[in-house]
Amino acid sequence: MKRPIFFTIFLLGLVAPASAAPLKVVTTLSTFADLVKTIGGEQVEVSYIAPPKFNPHFIEPRPSDVLKVKKADLFVHAGLDLELWRWPLVEAAGNREGMPGGSRELDFSRGVKLLEVPQGSVSRAEGDIHLYGNPHYWLDPRNGKIMAQTIAEKLSELDPEHISFYNERMRVFTRQLDQRITEWESRTASILDRELVAYHNSWPYLAAFAVLTIEQFLEPKPGIPPSPKQIEFIERHIREQKIRAIVQESYFPRETAETVAKRTRIKVVLLYQNVGQAPEASDYLSMMEYNLSALVSALGGNR
Repeated sequence: MKRPIFFTIFLLGLVAPASAAPLKVVTTLSTFADLVKTIGGEQVEVSYIAPPKFNPHFIEPRPSDVLKVKKADLFVHAGLDLELWRWPLVEAAGNREGMPGGSRELDFSRGVKLLEVPQGSVSRAEGDIHLYGNPHYWLDPRNGKIMAQTIAEKLSELDPEHISFYNERMRVFTRQLDQRITEWESRTASILDRELVAYHNSWPYLAAFAVLTIEQFLEPKPGIPPSPKQIEFIERHIREQKIRAIVQESYFPRETAETVAKRTRIKVVLLYQNVGQAPEASDYLSMMEYNLSALVSALGGNR
């Protein structure tokens, strides 16, 4: 007597190899989570710690974040000294393999050429100086390609069954990014070598890609609020150098930049560092598109 079809299917289900559960990946920043998801697809389950609308330097992880890191198969961070809260978080989670040098820890700065690495000794009297170089490297899209390769290599190491899957998704993303880089380079050609003023020193990598100059900041020293003397200096500098825009992060107070812009008749341009910071920055490519389009719009035209 023939067995019912549903019974045969049931038996096949028992003996068929079970699909591996997705890798649980926890990242410090939403931008990193987006890149991991882009390369990992359905083979990863990704979450992040720092809300995208907040300054990533000053995050207070919650008990739920400790639990997420405890259960993580991989912990991804910026390296350097951007998220100084990350190691106490991993320590609290008791995730030894997620600590520095662990098999389930990934420093995204690996392989990136860092800018503004201090030479010689530095002092806190100079403000919030980054000891290992400026950590906002993902804002140069060329570094996005390096980061994509880094995550593909790490996911392949942890999940060798899906090496070809991760590599193919990395190749597709890299091709997309290469195409967009060509477009962005063409569009930013009209603003080459122009100078901006910034609120805080977050943008050297974006400026390097667009071949812009940022030498002066509303903060007299990194992390120090603008002073009347600094504001007076900046206004004079803007007029003398015919600067067209002030750029700043959305999570810093806007009043000073808007006051200076009004007095000097220039624009304030809000730029995004984190995926999800605004609807127009819903993923890495759209975030870069927004930032570079905003700069071209603010700086384009005749000098």
